Amino acid sequence: MKNLTLVLLLFFTTTFVKAQELENILIAADDAGLLLQNYVNPVMKGLMYDMNGGWYTTAKTHKTFGFDITINANASFVPSSDQMFAFVPNDYMFLSLPNGETELPTLMSENNAETTVNVRIDNGNGTYNVASFEMPGGITEDLPINAVPAPMVQLGLGLPLNTDIKLRLVPNINFDEDVEANLFGLGLQHDLMQYFGPLEKLPLNLSILAAFTNMDVTYNIEDGDSGDDVTVTNGEAQFKMNTWTLQALASLDFKVVTLYGGFGYNNGTSSTKMKGTYTVDYDVEDGGGNVIGTASETVTDPISLDFDANGVRATLGARLNIGFFKIFADYTLQEYNTASAGIAFSFR
Repeated sequence: MKNLTLVLLLFFTTTFVKAQELENILIAADDAGLLLQNYVNPVMKGLMYDMNGGWYTTAKTHKTFGFDITINANASFVPSSDQMFAFVPNDYMFLSLPNGETELPTLMSENNAETTVNVRIDNGNGTYNVASFEMPGGITEDLPINAVPAPMVQLGLGLPLNTDIKLRLVPNINFDEDVEANLFGLGLQHDLMQYFGPLEKLPLNLSILAAFTNMDVTYNIEDGDSGDDVTVTNGEAQFKMNTWTLQALASLDFKVVTLYGGFGYNNGTSSTKMKGTYTVDYDVEDGGGNVIGTASETVTDPISLDFDANGVRATLGARLNIGFFKIFADYTLQEYNTASAGIAFSFR
């Protein structure tokens, strides 16, 4: 479980360390938050949709103390409309693009080209703090598909009253001394066919599912280039995500094949914070554009962003049953359509 979840955590870390340019965006001063939010929004939304997926492969619950171990991978596809974001000059106080571009790639764009962003801050005394930095492009050329991936392992256990409890758990782990993360997910699936008398003998099964997931990731931001315009002291990026889903499930359970589906609602919220102290160096120009000196600005805990993803979802899938060994795949229609596939070992 630890190794699979690291894939997810390391993918998330890419948000912060691509080209080691997270700290460089602080050159944008008060515009940095909006620029970063537009850039990473698709991956945040994709992760939230991922974390609400893969909770079930049948509407049938286990017998008491029956259990399953499920290993699956979710991939939320980023719509083309979210692969680029519009650069609207009036939305920013200090930024401009030198070549007249009107849009920039997001992190989940196929366009991996960097874009120069110019910064010009009016000091109010006829001088300006000026600088430029490279806004990174997308990463999807390095991925098999243009989707946000999320591998997951979970344990399901049958309880009395035809109810399953499902657990996703990664205790606090450290990777390469830079990434610290933990994950916890809990789901309950309750059988409804027991209330329909003789109908419970049919291969049809109905149930309801409620599930919640929390993930925390902390990444140390190091001053990778002592010669650039940003000096980092005690830099740290923090990510917190909470998601929940409520779904009605149905399945046709035959000996060899199970056909299953679900309809329900997703909700997810996440926050990204950039902690630490950062000193940004600027050239100082007069009104004629002549460099007349340099200046430094120091900011503490400069970034705090919030993201959300919610809406209805509809899932269809199939599972091949080879004794206790299961192979499954499904597809969910939602804002970011999501494909899931994996294997399970299920008993009773």
